[in-house]
Amino acid sequence: MKAALLLLACASAPGWAQETQPSAPSSEQGAQPGPTVATSPEAPAAPVLPTTGRAAENAVRQAEDAFGYSVGRETLGLYSSSNVRGFSPFRAGNVRIEGLYFDPYLTLIQRLRLSTSIRVGLSAQGYPFPSPTGIVDYSFRKPGDVAGLSVLASGDSYGNAGIEADGAVPLSRTLSLGFGAQASRNDFYNGTTSWSHNEAVSLRWRLSPDIEILPFWARSQVHDDEAGPIYVPGGAYLPPRILRRRYDGPGWNDYDSVGGLHGVLATVSPWRDWTVRAGLFRSLYDDRSTFAHLLTDLTPDGRANRLIIADPRSRFVSASGELRVTRSLAEGPRLHALHLSLRGRDRRQRYGGSDVLAYGPTSIGETFRPPEPDYAFTDQTRDRVRQATYGIAYDGRWRDVGELSFGLSRTDYAKRFSLPAAPPLETRSRPWLWNVTGAAFLGPRLALYAGYARGLEESGIAPDNAVNRNQPLPAILTRQVDAGLRYRLTDTIKLVAGVFDLRKPYYNLDAANRFDLLGDIVNRGVEFSVAGAVTPRLNIVVGGVLLDPRVTGEGVALGRIGPRPVGIASRSLDFNADWRLPVDGISLDAGISNTGRVTATRDNSVSISSRTLVDLGARYRFRANGRDFTLRGEVRNIGNVHGFDLESAGAYDIIAGRVVSAYITVDL
Repeated sequence: MKAALLLLACASAPGWAQETQPSAPSSEQGAQPGPTVATSPEAPAAPVLPTTGRAAENAVRQAEDAFGYSVGRETLGLYSSSNVRGFSPFRAGNVRIEGLYFDPYLTLIQRLRLSTSIRVGLSAQGYPFPSPTGIVDYSFRKPGDVAGLSVLASGDSYGNAGIEADGAVPLSRTLSLGFGAQASRNDFYNGTTSWSHNEAVSLRWRLSPDIEILPFWARSQVHDDEAGPIYVPGGAYLPPRILRRRYDGPGWNDYDSVGGLHGVLATVSPWRDWTVRAGLFRSLYDDRSTFAHLLTDLTPDGRANRLIIADPRSRFVSASGELRVTRSLAEGPRLHALHLSLRGRDRRQRYGGSDVLAYGPTSIGETFRPPEPDYAFTDQTRDRVRQATYGIAYDGRWRDVGELSFGLSRTDYAKRFSLPAAPPLETRSRPWLWNVTGAAFLGPRLALYAGYARGLEESGIAPDNAVNRNQPLPAILTRQVDAGLRYRLTDTIKLVAGVFDLRKPYYNLDAANRFDLLGDIVNRGVEFSVAGAVTPRLNIVVGGVLLDPRVTGEGVALGRIGPRPVGIASRSLDFNADWRLPVDGISLDAGISNTGRVTATRDNSVSISSRTLVDLGARYRFRANGRDFTLRGEVRNIGNVHGFDLESAGAYDIIAGRVVSAYITVDL
């Protein structure tokens, strides 16, 4: 409340910034994007958002489909940046900043990020060189030509409280400065707490209409974040019901980490119809202390063995980027674009050397406050991935007829890792990768599409509850086939529906609790989205995905593992609506998500039950003293549903309960 009063006081004081802001969508209009601009074949168009002002942020009104979208503090959709069609776009190499390749540890934080979109099916066709799964595209918050500042203060019933500020200042006719900062105290569903803050600075330098350079820097820190318990049952059952917001562990097992991201984006058009784009990024995590807190052999009555695993300081750094040269040629109603691309990354990791602290029998809810021990760390594992990919792609568009694109690339992948007291090991792979997609426009409302992609992706490292914890895994080849349609139900509502088939090698825990290759995983599914303005006052974003995931191979044939892969929900349904009341500036919104059963153990003997979560919210947009305000309130998980999230095979965490939150935003 004090923070909210402070914002109101700021609005009454003389503004240091110009009051003119980049235009934002009006309260009565959705921000539905139009078709791809014919002269820019790089990527599908994104919703038009203000580059500095944040009072107009509204995910339901700005999302173009239900597959995944976030802006500011609001997120909706079937998929997330870590899970698309049952797999991770991060491991697939499908993360982009303004369409350019990016290999992240720390992602583009909100201070630099305008929005995030998940691209699948037809919406992913404008991106050269996609791998199977889906694309996560971050839109960069570019400093504008006018000064502005947005301030946001927030709090909730858990005790979380934070304040954010994002602004821009033009320094000259060609140079603008962007800046932002955030600080918060965090209280979590499991009773742990933390402090966090982040900061970012960017410059937008426009030497001419044909040259734009965007250097940026960001830093993020989390500290005093206790490791909450992960529950590992001793048999074929789920953990017992666990009280939320109660932490019975020590106070010294804190996660303390600094993340960094800096880089530069550049666009140059040296000649007519030629565009050169480049992005160079360095992303890192410096984990100063890390812990895993496990309650193993958990019984239905809450008895367990407590295990805390402490890690010494670990470091993860990735330098990545892309240089792309595009030649566009307009031929009447047809547009041709040829892309030449060089992508690369150099990823280095130092981790492991853990000290395992076995504290013996305990019970859930039993106070546990041992003194901090003297750790006996061992030598750490080091690994390095170097990968260079060069390729050529074609993108052709024929107005009112269709689109055709294909790409061919060769990647040179090398991973070298050194385990303690063992000689270095190295794996290499130099596969050819390709993709082809096509779309046919069967009238002004209907489009059909189909595509195929082959990719190479990381397998990550073994999880905390595996006997080979933190062991690096080799890269794998993947493939995807998908097809579907887009149909405009009305001038303002769009239906997208499709089918897909993804195939990848399957890693999970084997009978000896070792995280290893167990066979192949086949994800077949159907997905759909309906999004747009039903009336001038009502917007909806509705979607669903039905999956039939299967594991094949020797492990299933011999009965060592079940035919269903661990951790993939059989169904996800999502409904979101935003209704502007006849009272000026007031709107109500609702979100309903349903998740199907999730197989939780490798033998398929245990599953997490399906659940439905309901969120309700309201917002009030108004102007005072020439400033735009938004007051937003929300109740998440209004039914206080209990349940579990799967951390890895047979290891669980609880989900958050009912939370009442509010924030106020002002554009100064």
